[in-house]
Amino acid sequence: MDNRAIGIFDSGVGGLTVLKEYQKLLPHENYIYFGDTARLPYGSKSKETICNFSKQIVEFLINQNVKLIVIACGTASAMAYNTLQKEFSIPIIDIISPTAKQIKDDNIGVIATKATIKSNSWEEEIHKYSPNTHVTSLACPLFVPLVEEGFATSEITPLVVKKYLSYFHEIPISSLILGCTHYPILENVIQDELGKEIKLINPGTYSAIYAKEYLMQNKLLHSQSSDGNIIFYSSDNEEYFKNIAETFFPIHNYEIHMEQMKA
Repeated sequence: MDNRAIGIFDSGVGGLTVLKEYQKLLPHENYIYFGDTARLPYGSKSKETICNFSKQIVEFLINQNVKLIVIACGTASAMAYNTLQKEFSIPIIDIISPTAKQIKDDNIGVIATKATIKSNSWEEEIHKYSPNTHVTSLACPLFVPLVEEGFATSEITPLVVKKYLSYFHEIPISSLILGCTHYPILENVIQDELGKEIKLINPGTYSAIYAKEYLMQNKLLHSQSSDGNIIFYSSDNEEYFKNIAETFFPIHNYEIHMEQMKA
C-alpha cells in the first residue's frame, strides 16, 4: 500500500475529464491536480516549450510527494512524454499509449491540437499495436479556447464543431479518438454532428484503467476505504478554475491553491 497522492497535470481544465475517469475507477485515491492556465494553450507551442513547461510541473508534483504522475494533456503526452520518462524516475502515465493498445477498428479518426496532430504520435502509437488500422487525423485548434473561455454550451459551439468535423462525413471511420482532454467536454456536440453510429473514445478512460492495473500490480493502492480528496493547483485565475472544478466535483471534496510558474 502507498497512501501518497496521484499527481495529474494539464494545460488547463481539460484534464479534469481525465481526473473524473480516475475517480470512477480509483475513488479511494487522493489526487493533486495542476492546471497550467497561465500558459495555455499548449497546442500552438513548440515541442521545446511544452517539454520545459511539463518538466517544471513534474518537478512541482514530485515536491508534493506524489507516487505517480498522469499527463492529462494530449499535447504534453505527444510532445513531452518520452522526455519526461527519460529525465524522471517516478512512474509517468500518458493518455496516448494506454488508448492505442486498445484500438481494434479498421478505420479510426483522431482529433487533437495542431501540435499533437503534427507530431503523428497517435498514428505511430496505434500502428505499434494495430499496424493495419487506417488513421485519419484532424487538428481542431478552436476547441480548447471554446472550453477554456466557457463557451462549451454556447450556440456558437455547434457551428465551430460542424466546420471542423464535416470533414469526417466524407471519410469512412467507425470511431473517433478525442485526442485532447478538453474535447470530452464537447462530447455531446461532437456526437450530434457525427451521428450515434460513430463511437467516441475518451483516452482518459484507458489511462485510468492502465493506472489501476499498475497500482494493483505494484501494491501501490491507497489503504483508505473512504473516498479520497483532491487538491487543485492553478497557475492563474483561481476563481475561474474553482468555477469550472465545481461542475465536475462535489465542492466539499477539494481545495484550490495558486502556484505561479516561471515562463
